[in-house]
Amino acid sequence: MMQYFPDILRSVTTDIMLVFLLWTMAMPKYKSRAVYIVATALIIAVNLSANYYFYLSEDYTSVFYVNLAMLLFIGIVMKPLFTDKIMQWCFSYITMLNIHAAIVFLSFTLSRAFPYPKYGHIVLRLILFSITIFVFHKWVSKLYRKVLDYWHIYMFPIVALFACFLSYFFGGDIKDTLINNYVQLLLLILLGLSVYVTIIHSLKTITKQYEMREENQSIQTEREYLQLAADGMSERLKLMEEVAAQNSRTAHDRRHFNNVLLELLEQGQTSEAATLLQSQNQSVPKIGRVFCENPAVNAAVCHYTAIAEQRGIPAEVTLDIPAALNVDALELSMVVSNLMENAIHSCESLPIGREPYIRFICRSAGRLLLEIENPCPEDTALDEEGYPIAGREGHGIGTKSVAAFAKKYDGEVVYRIENGIFRVRLLV
Repeated sequence: MMQYFPDILRSVTTDIMLVFLLWTMAMPKYKSRAVYIVATALIIAVNLSANYYFYLSEDYTSVFYVNLAMLLFIGIVMKPLFTDKIMQWCFSYITMLNIHAAIVFLSFTLSRAFPYPKYGHIVLRLILFSITIFVFHKWVSKLYRKVLDYWHIYMFPIVALFACFLSYFFGGDIKDTLINNYVQLLLLILLGLSVYVTIIHSLKTITKQYEMREENQSIQTEREYLQLAADGMSERLKLMEEVAAQNSRTAHDRRHFNNVLLELLEQGQTSEAATLLQSQNQSVPKIGRVFCENPAVNAAVCHYTAIAEQRGIPAEVTLDIPAALNVDALELSMVVSNLMENAIHSCESLPIGREPYIRFICRSAGRLLLEIENPCPEDTALDEEGYPIAGREGHGIGTKSVAAFAKKYDGEVVYRIENGIFRVRLLV
C-alpha cells in the first residue's frame, strides 16, 4: 500500500488545488464553506476510486484520461455552486484545464532533478498551483469578476491553446510524450502565458475605459443637474423679488386707500366709504389653488397647471404630498416641473383630432409614488435604457435630472408608452 502512497497523495493534492483555483477564479454562490468542502471531498473520493486500479498497474496514461474525464465532471457539476454567467464559467473552466496541463508537464519535468522524483512531483505541483492561485487572488480575481461581458471574444485563443495541449497528451504513453516533447511543450506554455497576459491586460483596459465612461457620464449628469438647480433657484429668486415689489406697492396703495377711507368716514359719507370697500374687495386677487401641503411642489404645480390651461390642455391633479418630506422639497419641485413641462410639450405636439390632457397623481405611504399620464405623438420612443429619446438637440436634460434625482434618493423611475399614452412613474 505504501508504494502507491505518492500517487494517492499527488491525486489528492491536485484535486484540492484545482478546486481552490476554480474557487479563486469564479464567484461562489453560497457563503457557507461547508458546501464547497463537501463538494471537494466527493470529487477526491470519486477521483481516487477511479484512479486506484490504474495506480496498481502504474498505467499513468489511463490515469490522465480518467483525470481529464473527472475535470469535465467538475466543470458540469460545480457550475450550480457559482454565480458566473455561462461564458465566463467556460472561460474559467478552460483556463483551469490549461493551467492543469502546464503544471502537470512542469512538475513532471522538474521533479527528475529531485532525489525522490515522486515526492518532488507532489511538492512542485503544490508550489506551482499555490503560486498560480496567489497571483489570481492578488492581482487578477477582482478585475476578473468585474467584467461581465465580452468573454466570448477570449474563448477562441484559450480553446486553441487547450487543443494544442491535448494533441501532445494524446500522443501515446504520457511519460514518453512529456519527455520527448520537452521543448515543444515548454514553448507552448510560454505561448499560453503570453496569451493570458494579453487577455488580462485587455480586461484591465476594458474595465478602466468602462469606469471612465461611467464617471464621465456621472459628472455630466451631475453638472446638468446642478445647472437645472441653479436655473430653478434663479427663477425662484426672481419670483421672490417680484413678490416683494408687489407687496411693497400693495402696502403703499393700502396706506393711500386707508387715508381716503378715513377722510370719507370723518365727513360722514358712509355710502361712498362702503362703495370704496366693495370695489377694493373685488380687486383683491384670488388666492392660488392648493394642490398639496408642500409649498415648493404646490408652487411648481400651480405654475405649470396654469400654463397647461392657458394652452387649452386640461389638467387633472390629485396630490398627497406632505409638507415634511424625506427628500429635498426644492429638488422634488424641479423634478415635478420637468415632468409637467415635458407633458405639456408632448400634448402640444399631438396631431389634429387627438384630445390633449394631463393626469398627475401622487400618493404618500412612507414613500412617494408619482405618476403623470398624457397622450403623445406616434414617433415618441424610448431608448435601450428605457428613457425617452430627445426629439431635438439640447433636449433631454430634464429626463437626466429626473434620473439623477431618483438615483440620489435610491428611488426608481419608469417610463412606459402604451397605445399612444405616455406614462412616467417615480417612486422615492
